[in-house]
Amino acid sequence: MIREEFISKVDEKLKIIRTEKDLTQDKMASILGISKKTLVQIEKGRGSLGWSGAVTLCTIFKDSEILQVTFGGDTEDIILSLAFQGYENNYEKTMGGKVWWNEICNQGRYRVQQNIISKHYRILDDMDRRICSSFDIEYIKERMNELCSK
Repeated sequence: MIREEFISKVDEKLKIIRTEKDLTQDKMASILGISKKTLVQIEKGRGSLGWSGAVTLCTIFKDSEILQVTFGGDTEDIILSLAFQGYENNYEKTMGGKVWWNEICNQGRYRVQQNIISKHYRILDDMDRRICSSFDIEYIKERMNELCSK
């Protein structure tokens, strides 16, 4: 996935998310910091939220079932993977990939998983903490080798 695909999917789901949250166009536009006219154009497929608008929507409405189904869980991982090459954070605890993830490989204390919808990868340790995530499988392989050689 690239940023443009991410933005396009968020644009497509904007109206459904607004409906899911039972918001008027005026209220949703206000929340996102855009005009109602712009919101209407996006909902009609004639405009786009762009990167910052898509990130804003996904951050504010991170509990949206529509977003979770569209992207295979929490969008934070995807956003950070698109924003930074080979994102690594402070080893956040995950649920271990029981719903949205396929196990790719397992070496020692670490395992690589791929999201079944967004197709991005992550490395988890034996305590289900996320070590890193990326859309670049080569980066994930290199990082896995580094971790397993310690």
